[in-house]
Amino acid sequence: MTEIGQYMIENWAHLLSLTFDHILMVLYGMVLAAVVGISLGIVCAKFEKVAPIILSIANIIQIIPSLALLSIIMLYFGLGFTTVVIGLFLYSLLPIIRNTYVGLKEVDGHVSEAGKGIGMTPFQLLYKIQIPLALPFMMAGVRIATVIAVGVASIAPFVGGDGLGREIVSGINSRNETMIYAGAIPAAILAVLADLILGKLEKRQKNKIA
Repeated sequence: MTEIGQYMIENWAHLLSLTFDHILMVLYGMVLAAVVGISLGIVCAKFEKVAPIILSIANIIQIIPSLALLSIIMLYFGLGFTTVVIGLFLYSLLPIIRNTYVGLKEVDGHVSEAGKGIGMTPFQLLYKIQIPLALPFMMAGVRIATVIAVGVASIAPFVGGDGLGREIVSGINSRNETMIYAGAIPAAILAVLADLILGKLEKRQKNKIA
C-alpha cells in the first residue's frame, strides 16, 4: 500500500487528468441517457402496448458485454471519446427507463383523477403531479446507471478512449500491479461518491414527498 500511495502522490497530476476525463465521459453519457431514458419511460407509462418492446430492447442492450458493445459502436463512429459516450449512454438506459416507468405507474390513481377534476391537461398532470411524485424512483434509476457507467468507462482505452482505464490498461500491459491499483482505486472512489451523492438526493426527494 505504501508503494501505491507513493506512486499516486508522484503522479497525481497525471491521475487527476485521467480522473477528469473519466468524469467527463460519464457525465456526457449520463446526460444523454437521462434525457432519452426518462422520455422513453414516460412513453412506456402512457402507452402500455409499446412498453414491452422498449424495455426488451433496453434489456438486450444491457446483456451485451460492454467491450463487445463498444467494439460494435467503434465500427461506425471510430476510436475515441464519441464511441465511449455512446456506449455509456446505451448501457445506462435500462435502469432509467425501467425506474421512470415503474415510478409513474406507482402514482396513486386518485391523485391523477383529482388533477383531471380541476381541469389539468395531460401535460400539466404529468409535469406538475406525476413526475414530481415519481422522482425518487427516477433518481434511483439514474443512481444505478451512473455507478454502472463509471465501471464501464474503465474499459474506454480499448476503443481509443481516455480516463482511469488508461492507467489500468498500461499496468496490465507492463505487468505493473501498482499502476493497476493507481487506476482502479480512483475509479472505485468515483463510483462510491456517485452512489452516495445521488443516494442523498434520492432520500431528500423521498422526504419532500413524505
